[in-house]
Amino acid sequence: MAKKQPAPRRKRRTRDHEIADLGVNHVERQVLRCGYTLERFTHDYGLDFAMFTYDSRGEVDVGSVLIQVKATEQLKWPAGAATFPFRVSRTDLATWFCQYTPVILAVYDVAADRAYWVYVQAYCAQLPDFDLFRLGRSVTIHIPVGNILDEASVRRFAEFRDRIQVQFPKDLRHEE
Repeated sequence: MAKKQPAPRRKRRTRDHEIADLGVNHVERQVLRCGYTLERFTHDYGLDFAMFTYDSRGEVDVGSVLIQVKATEQLKWPAGAATFPFRVSRTDLATWFCQYTPVILAVYDVAADRAYWVYVQAYCAQLPDFDLFRLGRSVTIHIPVGNILDEASVRRFAEFRDRIQVQFPKDLRHEE
C-alpha cells in the first residue's frame, strides 16, 4: 500500500492581514458615513486610498485626500501623554511628503477599535529643521491621542484639501 502524501501547504491568512483589513474597514466606514467615497489603490506603494467628496448637487469636488492605513494589535503610550510614537519608513514619508494633496496617516488600534490620524505634510512642516534627506531608514511620527478618526475628522480632511485648492486659479476650481 502506497504511503499517503500530505497535502501541499497553501497560502495562509495571517493575523497581520486580519488587522490590516480591520483598519481599512474602520476608515472606510467613517468616510462612507460622511457621504464621501474611497478609491482603493490596487498596488500599495505607501498609499491605500484616495478620498473624494461631493457638493450639494452630488457633483465630485476638485481634488482628493490620500490616506494610508496602518494597524496594530494595541497602541501603548504613557498615561497623560498628548501623543504616541509611530514608526514609518523614510521611503513612505518621502512619498507622502511630496504629494500635492493632503496625505493622512491613519493608525488603527485593534484592541480599542479606534483609529488615530495625522496630516503628514502639516506635521512635517511644523518640525524645526525638518530635512527629508537627513532622515534615517525609519522615522518616528508623534500622533496626537486627541486625533481620533471619526466623521468629524474626515470632514476636516476635506477642509485641508480645500485650503490647498484655493491656491489654484479660480476658473479651475469648482465652487458653488
